[in-house]
Amino acid sequence: MEKFASPGKGNGLRLLKAVKPGELLYRAAPFAYIVSKKRLGGACEHCLRRKERLFRCSQCKVARYCGAHCQKEAWLDHKRECKCMKHIDPNFPPDSVRLVGRIIFKILRQSACPSEELYSLSDLQSNGDKLSEDMKEGLRHLARTLQLYLKVEIQDVSQLLPALDIFQIFAKVTCNCFSISNGEMQDVGVGLYPSMSLLNNSCDPNCVVIFEGPQLHLRSIQEIQLGEELTISYSETVMPTPERQQNLKRQYCFECDCFMCCTQSKDADMLAGDEQAWKEAKEVINTIGAPKSCEEWEQVLLSCQTLLKSNTSRLPDTNIYQLKLLDLAMDACINLGLLEEALHYGNRTLEPYRFYYSGFHPLRAIQMMRVGKLQYSQDMFSQALETLKQAHDIMKVTHGTEHSLMQDLMMLKEDCEAGMPFK
Repeated sequence: MEKFASPGKGNGLRLLKAVKPGELLYRAAPFAYIVSKKRLGGACEHCLRRKERLFRCSQCKVARYCGAHCQKEAWLDHKRECKCMKHIDPNFPPDSVRLVGRIIFKILRQSACPSEELYSLSDLQSNGDKLSEDMKEGLRHLARTLQLYLKVEIQDVSQLLPALDIFQIFAKVTCNCFSISNGEMQDVGVGLYPSMSLLNNSCDPNCVVIFEGPQLHLRSIQEIQLGEELTISYSETVMPTPERQQNLKRQYCFECDCFMCCTQSKDADMLAGDEQAWKEAKEVINTIGAPKSCEEWEQVLLSCQTLLKSNTSRLPDTNIYQLKLLDLAMDACINLGLLEEALHYGNRTLEPYRFYYSGFHPLRAIQMMRVGKLQYSQDMFSQALETLKQAHDIMKVTHGTEHSLMQDLMMLKEDCEAGMPFK
């Protein structure tokens, strides 16, 4: 693939040959990355794997690792920030401040980075002149926070290098960084991959970004012709077009003109049913944070059950807020060990997921894998096997056969086949 001038969009990426769905088009290590604040203590700072027991840095007491190997591999990135984190304890900087700190330390090391192969950090667009005043003030506040965070290592950030504009770096990070997710598409970190910032947005993209640890994989999910532009989705697509447009405008400073946005496809389905009912559901969903204890999950489940019962004849399961209630109820039941009930809610999500995430979409594959696991837990081996086969057909395109989550899926399929009675 190559960089090219995309009409009306600035730079873009296009193919030098035609490809079919499921091809790995590019893989890249990040220029810099961090574990997100909400995942601190639960994911390794180097490989980003989640483990029950992680070993913490003896100096800052914040960074945690799988073991000595990961800690050694991460030391170059952590060495200077370790002092900064120790210095500001018990406070902790926002994700963007810590990420920009790592970027600055890497610039000062003058380290080469493979992820700058097609586009470098200095090439990245900042959209600084297009940002709203509120966004600009927010970035200026982050720049001041960075000064305090780095003070023990760098007395005056503004005097580092003549060309190093801290505000511009924050602006670049805002519109170019990637949320790093695990195989199940749950966010675990944030990273900067300069070459992949060339990818433009479509709400019906022909590519998908999947992560294996901090490494980014770009895979095709449609047939793509020679010279055709590669696109990914910058945001969650299952939201009404005005909301998608508002989010894209605020963070990335453009209006999407893809077919899905121009036709407002599926908007009516997303908000189908009684308006008062979905507004009540939306309000409750927005108040739910990140439950951790059994008591918090029990409260989430009770709220979902109450609304789902009252919405029986008021909202279809394809209403996006009804669907979110079903997903939340399923998660709550899994966390509370109520697997039969979790399967009930999970089954109700499958048709809406098929409707909204048609074709090859990782979220649909992952949802089917979760439902398959629940079917397996209830000794429903034949149903589980069928569900997992469908998940496999999608995931071999979105994740590839070598991805660790695909390996887990294959093992689960084998367990199902072993549990089925002989005919």
